[in-house]
Amino acid sequence: MTHKNPYRMTDPPAEGPSGVSRGDVLRSVLWALVVVSTVANMAASFGGARTWVHLLCGVVTVLCAGTLVVRNLRGHK
Repeated sequence: MTHKNPYRMTDPPAEGPSGVSRGDVLRSVLWALVVVSTVANMAASFGGARTWVHLLCGVVTVLCAGTLVVRNLRGHK
């Protein structure tokens, strides 16, 4: 049972019907992208792929990891 806190300045994060917030879903998707792009980069290394494949995987990894860091430093807002 949820009670409203009259002293709270902001509303709690909105949760979906299963009790999972959009922030949790976004964090899970970002982590999945980090893992997939890292594995793809390793596979490209072993397979001798072209340079643009490595760069694309690296850019995706850096952007997702950077977003996770920024979200963590900002307090999951």
